[in-house]
Amino acid sequence: MGAVRDVCVIGLGLIGGSVLRAASAAGRTTWGATESTVDAKAAAAEPEFATATTDIAAALKRASETDALVVLAVPLTAVDEVLRLVAEHAPDCLLTDVTSVKAPVAESVTRIVPGARFVGGHPMAGTAESGWAAGSATLFSGAAWVACVEENTDLAAWREVAMLALDAGAHVIPLAPAAHDEVVARVSHLPHLVAAVLSSVGAMGGPLAAALAAGSFSDGTRVAATRPDLVLAMTEGNRAALLPVLDEALGKLGAARGSLASTGGLSATVEAGHQGKAALAKHAAASRASIRIDLGAPEARDGLIALGERGGCVTALDGDILIGEVA
Repeated sequence: MGAVRDVCVIGLGLIGGSVLRAASAAGRTTWGATESTVDAKAAAAEPEFATATTDIAAALKRASETDALVVLAVPLTAVDEVLRLVAEHAPDCLLTDVTSVKAPVAESVTRIVPGARFVGGHPMAGTAESGWAAGSATLFSGAAWVACVEENTDLAAWREVAMLALDAGAHVIPLAPAAHDEVVARVSHLPHLVAAVLSSVGAMGGPLAAALAAGSFSDGTRVAATRPDLVLAMTEGNRAALLPVLDEALGKLGAARGSLASTGGLSATVEAGHQGKAALAKHAAASRASIRIDLGAPEARDGLIALGERGGCVTALDGDILIGEVA
């Protein structure tokens, strides 16, 4: 096993700033850059991250010279612009991202930086806050971190991305980009839209609604406090996967409305929701068996995809042996 790889993070908001902090806390040499002068100044004010800068080109040149792992932590709408800088200053780099949509990013990398050793990534963690000040070295502790596997994925590069996630305290779920995008449409992007609708409907109740709103409302609307531009980037960017999921949700709401209007009953809707929540909890609590995958084996790629699709994860690395668990 080689030396621990340096990490260069482009984008120092909540997620990028947390990746930089976590990699540094794990003992890696790190540096970061961002277009945001506010985030760059805030990061550089901390002695450990004094080299934080708005000079993205310089950060990428250093990454190229040291063969560092470059992490793109910018909104989907800014990915192409940053990739053009990568193509100019670090075209052969080891590259990953932490964007919430995977297929469009993979397409952009193939189109703009075809020589990059790219592995798409997405840590399933965050808060409604944003910016460098909101980040934490422990944000990913115990979280799932998707590391994408495609037919042409370099498994040595995949290992490097998995190691970064493990260093950050996460467990790694290998998935194809399309599978990732369909699932996050259900469990991340649809919830953002539902929270937006709940918040706007609640606000129509005025001061009295604010006075009476309790736990169910605050739980259901927490993510509506997220910066709108970030929500738009993830939801609009995942349009193809989100549309059919949104149709499912609208169908269920329409059925509930029809039932309430015709019979006064909502039993089918409420019972289905209760059962769905119980099923998810059962999956999460199911006993899990240990599994080992040799990255050097011919069947490693298929094994990784099968592990992820079953909800399994990688929890440790021993050289090129992945140690994981699956229900």
